[in-house]
Amino acid sequence: MSIMSAKIVHISIDRDWRDVYDFASKPENMPLWASGLASGLEPDGEDWIATGVLGTVRVSFVPPNEFGVLDHTVTIESGLRVYNALRVVPNGDGCEVMFTLLRLPGMTDEQFAADAAHVRKDLEALKNLMEI
Repeated sequence: MSIMSAKIVHISIDRDWRDVYDFASKPENMPLWASGLASGLEPDGEDWIATGVLGTVRVSFVPPNEFGVLDHTVTIESGLRVYNALRVVPNGDGCEVMFTLLRLPGMTDEQFAADAAHVRKDLEALKNLMEI
């Protein structure tokens, strides 16, 4: 597979990075801000299962860590695995939350732009929850 195009979608949040990481790293909190997982996540061994527009998906998260890494792999029913790089990085008294969006093979410009807008909306939801 060739290298895919990538876009970093990020948002600044006026809250300590550790608080944001602690909240965002809990799979049970993801439906509150990650609309693609709005149906909720059910534990299945070390992974989590969600049902949504893509059908049933398996989500595998990196272990909790001290670096703000929230990476996760989503495996859809077709077997396609999508690696999602998500980071919470300290920025002064707040933080940056950054998602690396990869353009999947066959994706049109419009689909890639829609995916970026979707990620942006989710990050804004996280910001709204964290800045209360």
